[in-house]
Amino acid sequence: SDEVKKNLIHRLNRIEGQVRGINRMVEEDQYCLDILNQISAVRSALNRVGQILLESHIRGCVAGAIEQKRGDEAIDELMDVVSRYMK
Repeated sequence: SDEVKKNLIHRLNRIEGQVRGINRMVEEDQYCLDILNQISAVRSALNRVGQILLESHIRGCVAGAIEQKRGDEAIDELMDVVSRYMK
């Protein structure tokens, strides 16, 4: 949906800013633990983006495929994605 897309773009823009901040911290030789904390925050934010996308995919694409009698194919595809996502 447009609302989900807007939310994801906002989150990704914020993550982009965080990554630029980490780059600046490295360039300025800031304290390693502070940099690691920021990296952890970016990972957490990216994981949340992934969760939102996954939920949207399940509620939209997978549910639609099940209604169209293509559920097995959609579930196989979903399991492949989840497997890669969890690595």
